[in-house]
Amino acid sequence: MVDWGPVVVATLLFVMLTPGLIFQLPGHNRVASFGTMQTSGISMLVHSVIYFCLITILLIAIGVHIYVG
Repeated sequence: MVDWGPVVVATLLFVMLTPGLIFQLPGHNRVASFGTMQTSGISMLVHSVIYFCLITILLIAIGVHIYVG
């Protein structure tokens, strides 16, 4: 059996937390911008910290597993 949980969780979080795709923290003119398709260095840093925290919680603390066999 192959565990696809980490692959699916990492891919979904990466797509959802791409700066500017759905939201951007911090935004150019506000704290949060939605759907701007623009990014900055500080927003990449903020989104990577959020990504690391969420993937750590989901994969290590909760232990998401998807078995395909």
